[in-house]
Amino acid sequence: MTLFHLGLAVWGFDRWAGSFLPTSVRKADMLRRYAERMDCVEGNDSFYGVPSASTLERRARQTPEHFRFCPKLPRSISHEGLLAAQIAAALDFAAHMHAGLGPRLGPFFLQLPPAYGPADGPDLARLLNAWRRRVAHPLLVEVRHPDWYTEHLGARLDTLLSRLGLSRVVLDTRPIYSGGDDPQAANPRKKPELPLHAHPVSGRAMVRFISHPDPPRNDRYLAEWAERVHRWLEEGIEVYFFVHCPDDFFSPETARRFHRLLTARGAPVGPLRWDQVPAEPVQAGLFGAGS
Repeated sequence: MTLFHLGLAVWGFDRWAGSFLPTSVRKADMLRRYAERMDCVEGNDSFYGVPSASTLERRARQTPEHFRFCPKLPRSISHEGLLAAQIAAALDFAAHMHAGLGPRLGPFFLQLPPAYGPADGPDLARLLNAWRRRVAHPLLVEVRHPDWYTEHLGARLDTLLSRLGLSRVVLDTRPIYSGGDDPQAANPRKKPELPLHAHPVSGRAMVRFISHPDPPRNDRYLAEWAERVHRWLEEGIEVYFFVHCPDDFFSPETARRFHRLLTARGAPVGPLRWDQVPAEPVQAGLFGAGS
């Protein structure tokens, strides 16, 4: 089993047609084409609404068995008060996703709102303990309150997660805050500026790399991540690395750039599936009569 998984925040983006995806790709076929090129994807749509059983079954049919979906817990669970009141809903969601996706189901992740801080730690512990007892799939936690990133309180969270065999999402927004511009200006859902906490626990890491749409602005961070992920893989840590961007048109090439950095270092990663997809054939007559 490979320890390294590379993917993007979404599988369907219209402007990928003709670059990352085939020119003539239909919207209904985007997931299948995406899964020929990457081996995992964030399941962000479940944050806004739980996909139906038929939708999940269709997604499973469109993807190979090695492919992994990493669903985000719905905001009705994570963003509407205390988590303890949502334990039953969280467990039902996990069972629903497993029933629909089967072996294609990867780790879940829980994104907590910025107001949910360490004072809510006992509430978080109740949900995590229930999850650990009842769900076979791991849960990774993304925290956004700044106090979780202090040395003492961050260590307490890591200890709790380690004891339960769970882990923490590593959110890296440094590239988009690296200059005086604001690449998120047109995005109503801005990623927060937080310290990097790159300390995986329980043998698993999920990295959400928020890249800049100007590719050179990412280079020093990608080089840093290549060194870190290489080390983690050699230590036997499973890594899910997801590339985001305020303009997702640029995300596939950033992911490809990262994979090539890992390969150049001799990191234990397989070939990038995207590089193995045959080029599109040129349509007959495209260059006129007699060509």
